[in-house]
Amino acid sequence: MRARLPVAAAALLLALGVTAGCLGGPGTARPGRTPDPAPPAPAVVTGDLGPADRAAVRDGGTLRWAVDAVPATLNVHQPAATPESALLAHALYPAMFRPDAHGEWTPDPDYLAAAESTPPGQLPQVVTYHLNPHAVWSDGTPLSAADFIAQRAALSGLDPAYTAAGPAGYAAVDSIAQGAGPHEVKVTFRRPCGEWQALFGPLYPAAETATAAAFGRPLPGGTAHPTAGPFLVDGYDPAGGRATLVRNPFWWGEPAKADRIEFLAVPAERRTEELASGRLDLAPLTTAVEHAGADPAEALRRAGALPGVTLHRAAGTGLVQLTLNAARAPLTDPALRRALARAVDRRHAAEAALAPFGLPAAPLGHHLLAGDQPGYRDDADALGGADPGRMLDEAGWRRPAAGATRTGAGRELALTLLVPAGSATLRRAAEAVAADLGAAGAAVRVTEAPADAFVRDHLAAGDYDLALFAWPAGPAPADEQRPVYAKPRPGPDGAPVAGRNYARAGTEEIDRLFERAAAEPDPPARRALLQEADVRIWQLGHSVPLFQRPEALAVRAGVTGAGVRGLGRPRLQDLGWAADRRTGVAG
Repeated sequence: MRARLPVAAAALLLALGVTAGCLGGPGTARPGRTPDPAPPAPAVVTGDLGPADRAAVRDGGTLRWAVDAVPATLNVHQPAATPESALLAHALYPAMFRPDAHGEWTPDPDYLAAAESTPPGQLPQVVTYHLNPHAVWSDGTPLSAADFIAQRAALSGLDPAYTAAGPAGYAAVDSIAQGAGPHEVKVTFRRPCGEWQALFGPLYPAAETATAAAFGRPLPGGTAHPTAGPFLVDGYDPAGGRATLVRNPFWWGEPAKADRIEFLAVPAERRTEELASGRLDLAPLTTAVEHAGADPAEALRRAGALPGVTLHRAAGTGLVQLTLNAARAPLTDPALRRALARAVDRRHAAEAALAPFGLPAAPLGHHLLAGDQPGYRDDADALGGADPGRMLDEAGWRRPAAGATRTGAGRELALTLLVPAGSATLRRAAEAVAADLGAAGAAVRVTEAPADAFVRDHLAAGDYDLALFAWPAGPAPADEQRPVYAKPRPGPDGAPVAGRNYARAGTEEIDRLFERAAAEPDPPARRALLQEADVRIWQLGHSVPLFQRPEALAVRAGVTGAGVRGLGRPRLQDLGWAADRRTGVAG
């Protein structure tokens, strides 16, 4: 099995536009002073959009949606998948459960009449899915156990011929069989799976996953590739930068409001112009603002001033963190890592990064959860309340004179802080972090790496001291976040293999906590285990959560149901033009 980054993680690590903002109040740290003990983080609202009101949306019309590129595949588990793959896939393929804006799972009645798991503690764990009997693929074949069986075989990691991996829950499945009738599916687990709702969404037809050769083919839609969603693929041209979805006439659920949605590849720097000319109706602007140069706030102001356009801004689901490379001296010492983490004023970094977006500078205090996910808590107190200067002294790094760089073990405490090139917001946050560490006596130089080399040549290769990037929060943190903090294990040559743990710091205890959380069926108990894991990650000096990556979306007046959705997925059949629409461009 070939290891790879999940779609959202790869996008955040390589795109990394990070901006939002707020007002610095009393207690905000600045260079030259010791940061105050971190106050409780203010509530962070991830997303700005509630459930769509279908009654307010008229039938008909076209929506034109800007994307970075039309993806080469709609299979979100293929190495070539992108965030656009996931966006389109969830309009075309089933998902048994959907996450809401806070990451809580709810059954999707279009596909699932009911689902239940055996009681906690009863082994083996068996989940029974009762499929909606009206749910069929676009070739007329009903959804069935065969689709579940083939997808589990493709994503379990048991067959090396498949070049991708799904969530860890697939590996926990022992067997899948048809239940009492054709619409009942029984999934038996070889070990408990607490986040089983994350599986089988999207669900692909058995013909596309039953063999490694079929699984590796692109899925551009059309009659050759059955789908089962409110839309069908009417045109798909990755090279030309256009994908068109139209209403599925065989759809059994609430019909799509829009006649068609056109996904158009538009470079970030051209999106404001395309909005102004009326050629776009929805346009993500985070990257455009992020690369606007020295004044992203002005770029946002211009976008918000466009006639007939509403600008949505909210904290996103990317958790921006300062990662410390524990495999590179002098950061091999946990005491030094903890002291440096204590010296970082998270509110200072958040303000520097977020102010241009006009969002609150809410510092992040959890490695695994976004600010409004159930169970979120600021765990930074796990570092202790000692002054960072004293902690550095105790770690063996002392100042030879006031204001001088600390020295220890015959060397100066001089470090580099790596950010991806072109990310003005991450650069601002990095400069704030460097100032905080400089005030504590560490000489930190901010450097940039080309975006296409940032992960490959630096994070994955271990060629950095400190680095600033983001991991995505998600509705299944025990599964999704576990590889980021897993203790590196020896490879064939005996050297530790970091995988996605770019900090290269881990413990058996943290691994066991993730294992227990992944197997825990009771959500409060699972969150308690994740809290304990987060405390241990803080104490390890693995990384410092800083803030949530902001998102900005421009929406043409009259478009209803569009905004920043947090951890939820867009229900594209609910999007469309307002019933009393008097503005915007006719579809």
